[in-house]
Amino acid sequence: MLEKVLNAKSVAIIGASKNKTKRGYQAIKTLKADGFEGQIYPVNPKEDMILGFRCYKDITDIEGSVDLALITTPARTIPGILKRCGEKNVAGAVIIAGGFRELGDKGKKLEEDLVAAAKETGVRLIGPNTSGMINLKSNMNLVGIQNAPKGHIALLCQSGNMALTLITEATIRKHEGFTYYVGVGNESDIKFHEYLEFFRNDPDTKSILMYVEGMSEGRKFLQEAHNTSIKKPIILLKSGRSATGKKSAGSHTGSLAGMSEVANRAYERAGIIVIENSDELFPVAETLSSQPSIKNNSIAILADGGGHATIAADLLTDHNINMPELSDKTKEKLRKILPEAASLINPVDVAGGTDSDPSLFADCAKIILKDPSVGGLLVVGLFGGYGIRFEESLSIGEEAAAHRFGAMVKKKSKPIFVHSLYSSHESRALDLLRHYDIPVHDSLDISCKCVASLCKYGNYLKSYHAKTNFIFNWRAMARKEGVQIIENARKEGRHVLLEHEAKQLIKLHGAPTSIGQVAKTEDEAWEIASKIKASVVLKIVSPDILHKSDAKGVMLNLSSESDVRKGFRQIIKSANAYNPDADIRGILVAPMAQKGLEIIIGTKIDEQFGPVIMYGLGGIMVEIMKDVTFWVLPINPTSCKKMLEDTRSSILLDGVRGQKGYDKKSLKKLISMCSELIESYPEIEEMDLNPVILYEQGLDVVDARIILKK
Repeated sequence: MLEKVLNAKSVAIIGASKNKTKRGYQAIKTLKADGFEGQIYPVNPKEDMILGFRCYKDITDIEGSVDLALITTPARTIPGILKRCGEKNVAGAVIIAGGFRELGDKGKKLEEDLVAAAKETGVRLIGPNTSGMINLKSNMNLVGIQNAPKGHIALLCQSGNMALTLITEATIRKHEGFTYYVGVGNESDIKFHEYLEFFRNDPDTKSILMYVEGMSEGRKFLQEAHNTSIKKPIILLKSGRSATGKKSAGSHTGSLAGMSEVANRAYERAGIIVIENSDELFPVAETLSSQPSIKNNSIAILADGGGHATIAADLLTDHNINMPELSDKTKEKLRKILPEAASLINPVDVAGGTDSDPSLFADCAKIILKDPSVGGLLVVGLFGGYGIRFEESLSIGEEAAAHRFGAMVKKKSKPIFVHSLYSSHESRALDLLRHYDIPVHDSLDISCKCVASLCKYGNYLKSYHAKTNFIFNWRAMARKEGVQIIENARKEGRHVLLEHEAKQLIKLHGAPTSIGQVAKTEDEAWEIASKIKASVVLKIVSPDILHKSDAKGVMLNLSSESDVRKGFRQIIKSANAYNPDADIRGILVAPMAQKGLEIIIGTKIDEQFGPVIMYGLGGIMVEIMKDVTFWVLPINPTSCKKMLEDTRSSILLDGVRGQKGYDKKSLKKLISMCSELIESYPEIEEMDLNPVILYEQGLDVVDARIILKK
C-alpha cells in the first residue's frame, strides 16, 4: 500500500545542502515556501541548521518517525542509505539520481543492488532517475516546480520535461490542475499498476494522466487498468511508436509483432484512452476529468459559419463519430428562432442569427440537446468573441448563454464543447464556460479529439465486460494427451513440435485439421498417398527446418505414384542441401487442401504483456501485405469479432463483387481455441497456423508450427 509514501506526513531530505543550486537545498526551500503540512528533516553530517531546520547527521538520528526520504546523493551511495532508512522504518524513498540501468551493464548491476536493498528493508522506491513527486493536497513538493495548479488529475510521467510541459500548460489554462505528480523513473520497485490502484481509490482524483516510455510489468498494468478505467478514465501517451519489438526468426508471428501494435490495442481493451499527439494530452485529460461521457457515440455541431462546421464534421467523421440527422421536431423548433437561410441539418449553421443576440446560441443548444439521437454538442466559431469582434454590448448575451450552457450540462448530463477563435483573448463568457468545466479550445483538431475521447470512453463503459481482465487460468483446460506430446518433445531435447505433433495438439482442442502420416521411405509415402482419395501434399519433417518452403521442403498437388516417389526424393535432397546437419524424421503425407481464403493465426510472448495473438491475411501474402492485428490474450468471443474487424481485409470475409462470404463463426471459434491452447500449455513460446484455409462453410488448418520455451 502506498498511503504512507504518497501521503507522507514527514519527509527526510538526505543530501540536504546550503548550496542554493543543489537539489538538497531547493527541496527544503520549496517545502517550506509551499507550506508543507508535515515534518521536514534535513540530513547532512556536515551541517547543523539549514533554512531554519535542525540538520541530522544520519536518518537514524531523527527522533520522530519518518514516512518518506528524498535521496539526492550520488547513485553509488544509495544502497547503503536505504539500509539505514530500513532501520528507521521509513515507508518510501524518492531517488533522484540517474546512473542506473539506463547506462548499461554497470548501472544495471547497481540498480539490482538498489532493488535488493529495498526488498531487504521494506522501503518502497520511487525512481531511480526521477524528477521527484508532488502531493498537491498536502503541499508536499519534492520536485521544485513552482505554482503547480491543484485540481483533479493524477499525473504519472517518465519524463521530467514532459511533466513540466503538462504542469505549465495547466498553469496557463488556469482551469484544471493536479492531485499528484509522480516521476516514475526507471520503475525499479513501485510499478505503474501499483500507482493506478492508489489513484483509483483516491477520492480527489477524477482522471489519471500518463506519459510512458517503458513498462516492466505490462500484464499486471492491464489488469489494474481494467479495474480502474470503469471508475476513472486513464489517458496515456506512449513514446517509441516507431520502435519495433525484438524480432524472432522462429516464426512469422514473431517477425511481425511490433511494440505499438500490441500496446495500443491492449491499452484500448483495458479502457485506456490512447493519445498520439502530445498537445492533445492535457486537453483530453481535462475533458475526461470534468465532462460526462457521450453514451451513444453521436454529436451535433452548432456553428456560426460554414467553413469551421465543415472541417469539424470531417474531423469527427475521421474519429468514427456519428453525426445524426436531427428529428423533424427538433428542426421545426430551430426553424422558429433562426433565419430562413439557416441550415437545420447536422451541422446546424445559424446563418447570422446570432449576430445581434449571441444568447440565441443557448436557445439552439437547448433544443438540440433535447433530441434523443444527440449525445453531446460542439459549438464552433466566434462564440466568446462577439463583444470583441463586433460590439461590446454583445458580451452580455454571450455571458448569459455561457451560464445557460453550464446549467444544461449539469441537468442533461450531455457534454458541451466550444471551439472559439477567441480562446486566447480575455473573454468573460469563455471564462464562465471554463468555470462550468466546459472545454474551450482555439484548435478544431483538439476540440474534436476531446469529443472523440468522451465518445470512446462512453463506448467502453457501455461495452465493459468484467471477464476481460487479462487473467489466465493456467492449465485449466489442458488435455492429458496434449501434455504428453509436449513432454515427449522435451525428453528428446526439442523446443519445436513437429508439424504432425502440433496438429495433433490443436486437434485435441477442436481445431479442424488433416494431420496426415509420416513416411520414412518413398514406398511408405506412396502407400499412405494411395489410401487418400485426393491429391496429396508432401512436407519435410525435421525439428531443424522451421520454414519448410525456404528449404524447398514442400510439394503440392501430387496424385500419381511416380509424382509421389519423385517428390519424396526431391524433398529429401533439397533438405539435405539446405541443412546437411538437419535431423530429418521423414516426409509428412497429407490430403491437399481445397482452395479458399488463406489466413494466419499466431501467438507469441510479448516482453511487456506476455502472450499475444495475431490474426490476418495468410499464406505468402502475410509477409507482403502485413495486414495483421495483435491482441493480448486471453480473448473472449466479443474480442474475436472485433479482432476480425481490425484488419483491412475483413471486407473479404463478407464476400466482394458478388462472391459469397466465408465462415466467420468457425474462424472466431478457431481464434478462441488458440487462446484456450496458450492458457492450457504455458510451455508454448510461439505458434503459427499458416495457412488456415477458410471456406464458405468450415475451415482447415493446413500447416501448424509450435515453438516451446527453452
